[in-house]
Amino acid sequence: MTTTHPEETRLDRRYSDETATATDWREAEARLAAAELFWITTVRPDGRPHVTPLPAVWSDGALHFCTGPEERKARNLAENPHVVLTTGTNTWNKGYDLVVEGEATRVTDDGRLRELAAAWEAKYGSFWHFEVREGYFRHGAGHAAVYAVAPRTVFGFGKGEPFSQTRWRFA
Repeated sequence: MTTTHPEETRLDRRYSDETATATDWREAEARLAAAELFWITTVRPDGRPHVTPLPAVWSDGALHFCTGPEERKARNLAENPHVVLTTGTNTWNKGYDLVVEGEATRVTDDGRLRELAAAWEAKYGSFWHFEVREGYFRHGAGHAAVYAVAPRTVFGFGKGEPFSQTRWRFA
């Protein structure tokens, strides 16, 4: 796994307890790698947001997800590649939430897709076994496009004592 390094790490004191410190990026990266479920937000052509859950894999400094080419999120990405991916816990006073902002770019190289398919199966089990052919994941009769989202900005929200908000910015 390639480690991505932020250009800036900053604790936002306005939203953090006095004793809070900025979360180390390596900890946030480990949380992204371990998270099983993410929520992706894309933008519809008419400007309305579209949000849906999906699995994702952190690899080589980016989150990767897949979607059928006719699904709403894929159609949205064809018009506007800006996305937000979130993960964390649904509690307010314990856990850690992450919000990743970036642009989704298609991954079409079959060699790279095979690496990602192996990562999906290692993380999620044999249900998520994909064959790779002609720039797509293949699963049964269907196929899915794979996208990478290298973070531009990531927000981390520590919940519970001490509450914290860390922002990482990338080139």
